[in-house]
Amino acid sequence: MKRIGIREFRDRATLYLAAGEPLEIERHGKPIGYFIPIKERDDEASRQALERLNRAVEQVLAESGMTEEELSAYFDLNRPIDDAIGDDAAGR
Repeated sequence: MKRIGIREFRDRATLYLAAGEPLEIERHGKPIGYFIPIKERDDEASRQALERLNRAVEQVLAESGMTEEELSAYFDLNRPIDDAIGDDAAGR
C-alpha cells in the first residue's frame, strides 16, 4: 500500500482517486486514514469495501488514540486542513 502525506493527498486527490490503488494517508508520519477503492460497482464489492474501511478506521483510532470526531475533522472539506491540525496541536 502506498503511503502519502495528507497535504499531498489533498493537493493531488483527483490523480490518486483515478489511479484506483489503496492509499495510507499520513500526518507527521502517522496514519490517519485510508483510501480503499472498489473495482466494480456492485453491492457485494461495496459491502466488502465498507467492511475494509471500517476495519481501517478502527485500526487508526486504536493506534492513534483519536476519537471519531477528531479523525473526521481531518476530512472536513468545509474547513482548511491547517485548522484541523491546529485544533489537534492545541489539544481541542
